[in-house]
Amino acid sequence: MNDQNLPLLIESIAKSARKASLELATLNSEKKNQFLRDLADALEANTDTILKANAVDIDNAKSMELSPPMIERLQFTKERIAQMAVGVRQVADLSDPVGEAIEQMNPPRGFDLRKIRVPIGVIGIIYESRPNVTVDCAILCLKSGNASILRGGKEAFSSNTCLIQIIQSCLTKNDINPDAVQLIPTTDRIALNELLKQDQYIHCIIPRGGEGLIRFTVENSRIPVIKHYTGVCSVYIDEDHDYDTAESVTINSKCQRPSVCNAAENLLIHQNALSSLPKLAQALHEQGVELRVDASAKAALTGTGIPMVDASDEDFGEEYNDMIISIGVVPDMKSAIELINTKGSAHTDCIITEDAQNAQDFLNGVDSATVLHNATTRFSDGFEFGLGAEIGISTDRLHARGPMGLNELCTYKYIVHGKGEIKE
Repeated sequence: MNDQNLPLLIESIAKSARKASLELATLNSEKKNQFLRDLADALEANTDTILKANAVDIDNAKSMELSPPMIERLQFTKERIAQMAVGVRQVADLSDPVGEAIEQMNPPRGFDLRKIRVPIGVIGIIYESRPNVTVDCAILCLKSGNASILRGGKEAFSSNTCLIQIIQSCLTKNDINPDAVQLIPTTDRIALNELLKQDQYIHCIIPRGGEGLIRFTVENSRIPVIKHYTGVCSVYIDEDHDYDTAESVTINSKCQRPSVCNAAENLLIHQNALSSLPKLAQALHEQGVELRVDASAKAALTGTGIPMVDASDEDFGEEYNDMIISIGVVPDMKSAIELINTKGSAHTDCIITEDAQNAQDFLNGVDSATVLHNATTRFSDGFEFGLGAEIGISTDRLHARGPMGLNELCTYKYIVHGKGEIKE
């Protein structure tokens, strides 16, 4: 594609998305839900086609020597496609947020004043590797009345192109403007730069990917950005804990899918709970996890025969996205909270304890978007929260925080019904 034509192409995509967004804002729930049900059926019916397209991406990823975690994020299976279809149907079953009254007020003048949910408008999503994001973002944006412009990475281009064809076919089938969901048809970085300039037509940018991509987006966008830079998540094992819970939650948080942003990267343990560390470290080792340990953890594990390496201070702020975990011993819960608030990324953190007051103090004291008690960090997820899917996980402070579902893709406006009132 000629670089000189890219600015005009991207502007045209943004402009047509804005036009589609105005149509979507008044689209009834029944039509949106029928599109979603048709899409779920189409994904299942086209499983072999999707897998064939995905195989092209996997082969290219291997030739590009992408890391195993990146390839794992990229890969589709029949089960993942089926789960994607389940998520689409779940979104269809959710209440439509558009037009919902958030608040009814009683102003002094006496007129009827209401705050109602409305779509943001046009949302640009920039993402790497995971092609399921194409479907997740498309369905959440459409159900909430937003048009979406998707810009995936080159490593998933074949999969994303296949999925967007299925999505647009279902839009057309339901007489919905196909410009409501568009994929940037090139992975050229110039196209991304141009997309980030389209503040006349695009109202929000959501980047999903590595820290480098997200920082680039923030630094170059004229459009407001909702993001999280990294997922440095911690599991803290308190003095009064149930060992079986500690082991199952830690293993699941780290090992169930280590390449994702809600996987645990740190294990913190109270100094009075050190008797549990050798058994827990052995369980992690048997799962293939590399243990990076501080001096106190090293002392507790010396003589066990469990392989370990010395952890640096920087390791406790590192997002590995791999089978690696940093292990640190803390003198008390206050120190664990301080370490998490200092080294973590305000994403997702967990306490394992049987002490109800300590649990509450941890939940209150950890300044993260999601904080859990005796439950895996992997639950910080739109699907698990009953949102159907998520468009991303925000660690921002304004507008949205944590897994973003339908409500978080809406803003609001004020509606006034008067009876001829005038201002004196």
